Amino acid sequence: MRLRPIPTAVRPATVAAALFALLLSLLVLTPPAQAAPTGFRVQNGRLLEANGNDFVMRGVNHAHTWYPDRISSLAHIKAKGANTVRVVLANGDRWTRNDTTDVANVVSQCKQNRLICVLEVHDTTGYGEQSGATTLSRAADYWISVQSALAGQEDYVIVNIGNEPYGNTGYTAWTADTKAAIQKLRNAGFDHTLMVDAPNWGQDWAFTMRDNAASVFAADPDRNTVFSIHMYGVFDTAAEINDYLNRFVTAKLPLVVGEFGHDHSDGNPDEDAILAVSQQLRLGYLGWSWSGNGGGVEYLDMVTNFDPNQLTSWGQRLFNGANGIAATAEEAAVYSGTGGGDTTAPTAPGTPAASGVTSSSATLSWAASTDASGVTGYDIVRVSGGTESAVTSSTRTTATLTGLSPATSHTFAVYARDAAGNRSPRSGTVTFTTSSGGSPAACGVGYRVTGSWSGGFQGEIVLRNTGTSAINGWTLRWTFPDSQRVTNLWGGTATQSGSEVSVTAATYTATIPASGSVTLGFTASRSAANPSPTAFTLNGADCSVS
Repeated sequence: MRLRPIPTAVRPATVAAALFALLLSLLVLTPPAQAAPTGFRVQNGRLLEANGNDFVMRGVNHAHTWYPDRISSLAHIKAKGANTVRVVLANGDRWTRNDTTDVANVVSQCKQNRLICVLEVHDTTGYGEQSGATTLSRAADYWISVQSALAGQEDYVIVNIGNEPYGNTGYTAWTADTKAAIQKLRNAGFDHTLMVDAPNWGQDWAFTMRDNAASVFAADPDRNTVFSIHMYGVFDTAAEINDYLNRFVTAKLPLVVGEFGHDHSDGNPDEDAILAVSQQLRLGYLGWSWSGNGGGVEYLDMVTNFDPNQLTSWGQRLFNGANGIAATAEEAAVYSGTGGGDTTAPTAPGTPAASGVTSSSATLSWAASTDASGVTGYDIVRVSGGTESAVTSSTRTTATLTGLSPATSHTFAVYARDAAGNRSPRSGTVTFTTSSGGSPAACGVGYRVTGSWSGGFQGEIVLRNTGTSAINGWTLRWTFPDSQRVTNLWGGTATQSGSEVSVTAATYTATIPASGSVTLGFTASRSAANPSPTAFTLNGADCSVS
């Protein structure tokens, strides 16, 4: 190579030009610095927390949108050892919409219970085949509408855009629609890890997700999407489970088993293989579901009637069996105080006081706890000897307990939680005895349907005082004979557990004079049948029905 001669002198302008050119080349060739991750992220096919820790989901699904009164289930799920809960929400197209306030509360409850929160829109289930199902685009619009509840929660929340977004009709559109939904959320400013479900009712038997996952992942400008396969009857052999899960691992594409069961109407999934292979490959899994199943798949309940002390055989297998949750779950590092975070627990709340005690309910109130980073909520527990069990949670310093046994002594206490998930020492205990119930009451109930439509109806209840003295304060209870669920009620405050409904009086209906009455109205969802309830109790005593 022939060298160029070195000039003996160089003009200042030439030097300046050379230096500018060198600086420009450095600016062009040097890649921009990457911003620190704001939460969960995907790297090399693995789901990582912001601190770089590998995170493997071990948890269950909870049907919050149909059982909004069962938010205390999150505490019970955590107590069984889970590190993640997948929460069913609705955007209002098919089921009653969970608004921004409710979503914020769900996130708060997940954090209080040191759970990673996977939030999903269920209205997309079986689109193209299921009547009333909605699109992934509509689901993305919903997430944007509740974005204020999710902003800044990237360490704690994963957004599962839409549940089982195609049935077995038109599912080839899944790839384009999924890419578009991801990009719509990114353009709206979502920095969260996103999760996308497979088509074919989540089971991907046509391998649309498996064969297009790489292009979907590449379409995410953040490269921060996780894929979710649901394993029911399609996955009834260990060979099928091994093949599907290993293909994603080999391709370095992130995958979780977002739903699975021990049995199903479309076949008998091999739950032992699902658990074993997931543990071997360090892939996350989320069993379906905690409680409240209907429509012939009640056997998928992990506990009976949301009672954490009544594990079903499926719940026992998933939580306590080989490769199950209790043996394999590791709590998210974001809750451990790693990296200098808040590790100081709140002070103990004040000893609760009981008021408004009836045969089946009571209200507790207590003095607030204090904490440097702020108290985010309280956990109420039942105390029996040396043991305790979670009952409910509250973001205020009061809580109303329902479903108590009449003529029984009950003991409760309270814990506080802060924003970092630290739990306080337990408060002092309060003990009270509920009044007797079950004797005939001086009441009558008239129930009628005033209007109905596909999937829903409006009802009216006339509550009559047939006695000779006024009723001051009341709780009315009944059991729906089918799958009806109250979505809105006026004249009182309704809670529903499964088919059991409890209504406490509003201030303007609390007093019913002798021979007087009050009228309640409500709307509810229903299946094809809509039989009327046949029995009502007022403050624990039976009413006549007309």
